[in-house]
Amino acid sequence: MRRYVLTGTVALAMSAAPAFAQTATGRTGQTAPAGQTGQTSSMASNKTTTNMAADQKFIHEAAIGGMAEVELGKLAEQNASNPEVKSLGQRMVDDHSKANDELKTLAQNKNITLPTELDAKHKALRDRLSKLQGAQFDRAYMQAMVQDHKKDVSEFRHESTSAKDPDVKSFASKTLPTLEEHLKLAESTDKAVGTSGTKASSKTKGQ
Repeated sequence: MRRYVLTGTVALAMSAAPAFAQTATGRTGQTAPAGQTGQTSSMASNKTTTNMAADQKFIHEAAIGGMAEVELGKLAEQNASNPEVKSLGQRMVDDHSKANDELKTLAQNKNITLPTELDAKHKALRDRLSKLQGAQFDRAYMQAMVQDHKKDVSEFRHESTSAKDPDVKSFASKTLPTLEEHLKLAESTDKAVGTSGTKASSKTKGQ
């Protein structure tokens, strides 16, 4: 009788072994649960969406900035008194008009709607400069050009390495050298019109 009981016990243990092994394998985490796999996929999708949103934001801001450079450049041609400022204004109109056309083509290919007018910040700058003439315009315009192009160079440099869309990255990389040249011209022209000197002399008088 004992022999039958012992045999039955051994058989029960052997039949339970595969089930235990399967449970143990599941606990080792060798195969990710279905829920965890779905969560990982969702996180990757959200990250991709965020990256594309950043690229679209860059395109939107680049379009506004490009329009502003053209409009302000035209003002410089009309209101500036310094020949170098007028020349820089013409350069801004030419270069940014070309870049704006390339950006429009890029946006059309990506089904992105570009803004058709300036934002409040750039409108305010345009309106302020439109009321100035001669040396006053020269100083104010050049200050704006140096500040704007420092910001532009920083943003385009970042996008040229960080953009997820290869076409957006290519546009940023292609346009960056032109913006860097604009910044150098703006800084040198700013010195030529005496902006820094005017500030320094007024400070000296105040002392």
